[in-house]
Order: sequence, then structure tokens, then C-alpha cells
Amino acid sequence: MPSEKILEQKKQQVAELCEAFKAANVGVLVDYTGISVEKDTKLRKQLREAGCEYKVVKNTLLSRAFKDAGIDGLDEVLNGATAIAYSDKGYTDAPKIFADYIKQNPTGKVAVKGGFIDGAAVDAASIDRLAKLPPKEVLVAQVLGGLNGPIQGFANVCSGVMRSLVIALNAIAEKQSA
Repeated sequence: MPSEKILEQKKQQVAELCEAFKAANVGVLVDYTGISVEKDTKLRKQLREAGCEYKVVKNTLLSRAFKDAGIDGLDEVLNGATAIAYSDKGYTDAPKIFADYIKQNPTGKVAVKGGFIDGAAVDAASIDRLAKLPPKEVLVAQVLGGLNGPIQGFANVCSGVMRSLVIALNAIAEKQSA
């Protein structure tokens, strides 16, 4: 039977994880089996620079933290070696970093198990689709370009009408002067 001190530490860890998961936009669960210390250090650095938290946590503690945070449906992926990366700064950073890592290390055993987006559990395919989204700046530029298209078309139509009027008036002026 674990001591009271250890139980209290575990309860505190679950409470901290629960609060972090409630505040996070996205979380990615990965199987980190077979990653070397050097590659793990590099991966942690990339995640930290992107504003993501990366932790290796026991599956039972993760399960309790998810339950307390109201995130249901991830218990089936909580087996084996599990690490979690989560962020409250954006949606695509952690998924992109793991997708890039897996692409660069295809023979490695690191694999995305699943995750959560805004408190709802999602599968690995959803995390992969999230990783393939373009950066926020590109999405904003695409939306603004889409909004600018009709306005630009309207301006061209209006200038076409004005151009036709000027041509007609010039033709009348030339006819009268001749």
C-alpha cells in the first residue's frame, strides 16, 4: 500500500494535469517506445520552443486526469508507453511537430495514439489532419483573398462602366469636332 505522501503527490499531479487539460486547446498522446535520448531531447526542445508542454505520465494518472477534466474516450489508447504534448497557445504546433518527427524517422516506433481538441477526444487520424493544416497566417491570407475577390470583381465592373462612358463621350466629342 502506498504511503500517504505518495498518494498526495499523485493526487496533486492529477489535479495539475486536469487543470492543464481544461486550459489546453489541443493534446496529443504518443507512444514514445524506442526513441533515443538524443532524439527525445531534440523533440522536447522543439515542443518547448513552440509553447507546448511534453510529459511522460503513467496511464492511470492520465486516465484520472482526463476523467476529471471531462475528456472521455481516451482510455482505450492509454496502454504501453505514453507521453502527452499539449498546448493552450494554438491547435497545430504539437501535431505538426510529431508529424514531422514521424516523417523524418519512419523506422522509429514513435506513433500518435490519439488526443483531444477543445476537451473532446479524437483519434490519431484527426490529429494527423490537424497537423496537415497550413499555418494560421496562411489560413488568414486565404480567407482575406477569398473576401477580396468579389470586391475586386465589383471594382472592375464599375471601372468598366466608367471606361465605356468615357469612350462614348470621346467618340461624341470627336464626331462634333469633325
